[in-house]
Amino acid sequence: MVGNVPVGGDSPVTVQTMTNTLTADARATIDQIRRCEEAGADIVRVSCPDVESTAALRQIVRAARVPIVADIHFHYKRALEAADAGAACLRINPGNIGSAERVREVVNAAKANGCAIRIGVNAGCLERDLLEKYGEPCPEALVESALDHIRLLEDHDFREYKVAVKASDVFLAVAAYQQLAEAVDCPLHLGITEAGGLRGGTVKSAIGIGSLLWFGIGDTIRVSLSAEPEEEVRAGFEILKSLGIRNRGVRVVSCPSCARQGFDVIRTVETLEERLSHIRTPMSLSVLGCVVNGPGEARETDIGITGGGNGKHMVYLSGVTDHHVLDEGMVDHIVRLVEAKAAEIEAGEAALATAAE
Repeated sequence: MVGNVPVGGDSPVTVQTMTNTLTADARATIDQIRRCEEAGADIVRVSCPDVESTAALRQIVRAARVPIVADIHFHYKRALEAADAGAACLRINPGNIGSAERVREVVNAAKANGCAIRIGVNAGCLERDLLEKYGEPCPEALVESALDHIRLLEDHDFREYKVAVKASDVFLAVAAYQQLAEAVDCPLHLGITEAGGLRGGTVKSAIGIGSLLWFGIGDTIRVSLSAEPEEEVRAGFEILKSLGIRNRGVRVVSCPSCARQGFDVIRTVETLEERLSHIRTPMSLSVLGCVVNGPGEARETDIGITGGGNGKHMVYLSGVTDHHVLDEGMVDHIVRLVEAKAAEIEAGEAALATAAE
């Protein structure tokens, strides 16, 4: 458990991100966490490099609606302070914080405060002895590092941990996670670290994280982008939606557009994605520019629109032709339909829950 969020086993794959504000600025950090929560983040990590950060952490934890992970590197006292401040999890490599006594203190603080621990192995900061042994970052080195850190925790009878073996190279990261999954039975946190900007980093992460999830490996994910943290959350959910693992919000099926299109598909989809970003209820919307593939796709979605001639387009509801809509006001009309459908689905789920009680 990371706070009240289960990670691993049969639990849903969770989506994480990390703030980029100064943690000591509690107000700015809380505001950013709130945007991540609105985007659907299950867990949020914050850096705790100094005393000022851990001092602000208590206020941040109280304000957050999701569990907060404190990111600790070499200062074991920051881990103790973060645990006491209410962090749900400590991101720390036990072997990097010094003596066995310091490891024991951190483990005892985690136990006393109900904290989980995430072991975060990274190809960019492997231990010197492993680099000397293997000559370069490689899957075997990452896994050996992870196992060494796990051993330090288990020697103190601590098993509330999850592990990551991240690398910026997709092939290195995937191979390391595959080897780790064969070696241990614990929750794995997936990520392609330092993946890049919004577009390139999302593609790179989708290949790496998606491949592992396809293999059945992984319990929680972070898409590491040089972008605002809420964009990481959105990208994470798109990966999960694409694999049919977890759905949140509107899944848009749309064509790449061509000369046959009856309306400007590209601009319409851009606008709809923006205006429907507040919808959390899982549902599907097809936006097709013509009648070649449009009717077939519309039959498989909750709401669909297919471009027609003379600015007159067919709207499908639950896969059945329902009515026409004209160019003018078309986007507003679709938004209203989606919002109404989301409300209908939510009402039905609430009724079922009440009946079950």
